[in-house]
Amino acid sequence: MSTKKVLLLPGDGIGQEITEEARKILNWLTKSKGVAIEVEEALIGGTAYDETGTPLPDDTVTKGKAADAVLLGAVGGTKWESLDYSVRPERGLLGIRKALDLFCNLRPAQVFPQLADASTLKKEVVAGIDIMVVRELSSGIYFGAPKGVETLPDGRKKGVNTLVYTTDEIDRIARAAFNVAMKRGKKVCSVDKANVLECTELWRDVVTEIQGKDYPEIELSHMYVDNAAMQLIRWPKQFDVIVTTNMFGDILSDEASMLTGSIGMLPSASLGDENALYEPIHGSAPDIAGKGVANPLAMILSVSMMLRYSLGMASEADAIDAAVNTVLDQGLRTQDIMQDGMKQVGTAEMGDAVLAALG
Repeated sequence: MSTKKVLLLPGDGIGQEITEEARKILNWLTKSKGVAIEVEEALIGGTAYDETGTPLPDDTVTKGKAADAVLLGAVGGTKWESLDYSVRPERGLLGIRKALDLFCNLRPAQVFPQLADASTLKKEVVAGIDIMVVRELSSGIYFGAPKGVETLPDGRKKGVNTLVYTTDEIDRIARAAFNVAMKRGKKVCSVDKANVLECTELWRDVVTEIQGKDYPEIELSHMYVDNAAMQLIRWPKQFDVIVTTNMFGDILSDEASMLTGSIGMLPSASLGDENALYEPIHGSAPDIAGKGVANPLAMILSVSMMLRYSLGMASEADAIDAAVNTVLDQGLRTQDIMQDGMKQVGTAEMGDAVLAALG
């Protein structure tokens, strides 16, 4: 097996702590499984701004493009909220997604049976949920032009953001969703607002055309975003794969994640034609940063996704997934998923427990 290059971007807040637990897994793969993995590290986010004056140094982009996969901790924090919008930590995350042309975001929302009682919804509603949200990531209203805030002649201010999608941008995310669905339940729900937004009327037309022409095996449905938000709470098990725009996907995937009981359990993948980035879906949690209490399982499961989707190591990914389930069966919990009768552990203890379960 050729050497695989992995770029670690610890970032800010708890990102630095959970990245250390991911590093343990990568070291285990090298020492115990004989997998050749070359690990580099680079700066992003507020930490990068403090050292270089920018949240996304050129060196980070260069290393990211050369890597087989990028593993990111988290960016952001109250320390940098007063910075100009153009250099806030989040610009580093958006910037690297754009620089690597990561157009497809996979956000799984899966309920671990051991944590079905942790959801704020009834157990019978959430038990068995296994949803994949496929979010378009590099276009849409977050990147469309014109954008910004301007002062009108009469002194009033006007803010503008533009929702833009071209047929090729819709085409490639639709195909990504259909390809994911082909390996799952062959069922896709495309979410839009075609009744009031012409841009997403085009979205619906293109998705429908591609399914009819190239994916007849897929059961395709369409849903307005407001109804989809309601249905995720009302009857989440109706969904298998959801494909949607950048902003709608941002919102719906967070909603779907909370069906599972904790945002601290869920990984994500951001994929392009040549590059890929993996990260937990939670933020930098500056309120608990440095306390050693953050849940590293989403980061560890992001390593699993990286092995499965980018490095061609499905059996090793299966082993990591099984180890996480073993640790949960043992009753170990970080504070965010703590339940009565369970044993509370910290970040490093949870990482070590997963390593022990790997053997």
